[in-house]
Amino acid sequence: MVEQSLWMRKVAEDPGHSSWYVERFRALARDGQDLVGEARLIDAMAARGSRILDAGCGPGRVGGYLAAAGHDVVGVDVDPVLIEAAEVDHPGPRWLVGDLAELDLPARGIPEPFDLIVSAGNVMTFVAPSTRVAVLSRLRAHLAPEGRAVIGFGAGRDYEFGDFFADVSEAGLTPELKLSTWDVRPFAPDSEFLVAVLRAAAGRRR
Repeated sequence: MVEQSLWMRKVAEDPGHSSWYVERFRALARDGQDLVGEARLIDAMAARGSRILDAGCGPGRVGGYLAAAGHDVVGVDVDPVLIEAAEVDHPGPRWLVGDLAELDLPARGIPEPFDLIVSAGNVMTFVAPSTRVAVLSRLRAHLAPEGRAVIGFGAGRDYEFGDFFADVSEAGLTPELKLSTWDVRPFAPDSEFLVAVLRAAAGRRR
């Protein structure tokens, strides 16, 4: 067993938190808010019909959009309430409950690697700090040979960008592109958000 994620600790402290989170995004969608900026970037990077893993998928807003755009999507999240919402709101992808630090999709009947892995919504800041390298390593293990992982999270969440890139290197990944937003603005030293496009480091593929 790995250390419990920060997200599930929050849920343990406030059992209604997951339902609040689901309803928050449903309300934003009803109000016509743009909730798929991350997914549009991933779609632009992907050939039609790509295999895409939504890592830390939450209630499915990113993976649902990508599936509707014609991709083969699997979503994984540690919170069963969020997975249940994804199944209701975005039927089509395969939604699975699981901790990313223990991700082993071949053991769950999904042997094929992924062309793209997306982890949006500050997911990396909600995993247990002791599992950060393990999470990144498991993502790398699920990449196709030329696959890329795209991870985004904000500053001020107890995970410095420099520490993240050190963990990226330890996990056998290397940065291909650094952005400060999902709408493709360049990353700068004072950026308040990071979108990192990663690939397996040479000699570390699978």
